[in-house]
Amino acid sequence: MPVWSHAVPTVTRVAVLDDYQRRASGFADWASLGPGVEVVFFPDRIDQLALADTLADYDVLVLMRERSVFGRSVLERLPRLQLLVTTGMWNAAVDDAYLREAGVVYSGTGRPDGVPTPGVPSTAEVAWALILAVCKRVPVEDRAMRVGKWQLDLPVNLAGATLGLAGLGHLGAAMVGPARAFGMDVIAWSQHLTEERAAAVGARLVSKRDLLSSADVLSIHLVLSDRTRGLFQAADLAMMKPTAVLVNTSRGPIVDEAALFAALRDHTIGGAGLDVYDTEPLPAGHPLTTLDNVVLLPHLGYVSEAGFRQMYGQVVENIAAFLAGSPIRTISSSRPA
Repeated sequence: MPVWSHAVPTVTRVAVLDDYQRRASGFADWASLGPGVEVVFFPDRIDQLALADTLADYDVLVLMRERSVFGRSVLERLPRLQLLVTTGMWNAAVDDAYLREAGVVYSGTGRPDGVPTPGVPSTAEVAWALILAVCKRVPVEDRAMRVGKWQLDLPVNLAGATLGLAGLGHLGAAMVGPARAFGMDVIAWSQHLTEERAAAVGARLVSKRDLLSSADVLSIHLVLSDRTRGLFQAADLAMMKPTAVLVNTSRGPIVDEAALFAALRDHTIGGAGLDVYDTEPLPAGHPLTTLDNVVLLPHLGYVSEAGFRQMYGQVVENIAAFLAGSPIRTISSSRPA
């Protein structure tokens, strides 16, 4: 694993976790933290049971949001921890209450003023890639052509179809323009969505039941929280059209994964495009990988060079500010309502 290291008697040790693509070291000026800081990059996911033992000698942890779970049972076994930095301004996988109790500084990245970050267009683009891949049968027909087959079945037109959006924040709103360009009707629902907000971005507010029963494509754009975990269960999926497509680029646990697998296997719904899962990375041989009516991506929604440069650049800024005694971008709670 790559390491920025400076040989000095007293060193602040920083662990950068879940650097799957081995790009974090090149996307920020870690050396600017000075000779008293050692930064170690972990490209592979650390097993949950090994987190505390592996990280016990680190003063600062840098987390990619919700890739690894840091509950109380892990955090209380990290005696040197002084600063925890997460990408994003919330992280449902971190026990922020424990951090406050223990006096650990907690900071994040992004735009707390509400201005969209580079991750917004990237995630919307991935959502549309999944919608088009499923509706136009891109992976299925590509695989068929490679073995000499031709036109196995009919693609689905988006023109005249209904896009249902679960969530209409920055990400959900970014879906409306392309939908209109394709000639789709756009409906939306979330628990606190208002008619005024929906109309302002070009959508129509409906009930959850109407969202499920009317959408030809249901695209999920909600933050994972206690309120949204398991929001879509088997009974909800049963309300959808048998031809409907579900797309999730938010967080896997918002949809009951076992219920979704059953609905796809039994053709209760027509297909799915998934970028997020209950367990990430998705284990080899996972039941979802056996289905031909689902398109799978490895959580690429927020992944872009611009996004990573912003995130890791702000991580370095956060660490430098902490070491200077003036923490920035501090988080009071990581659990949105």
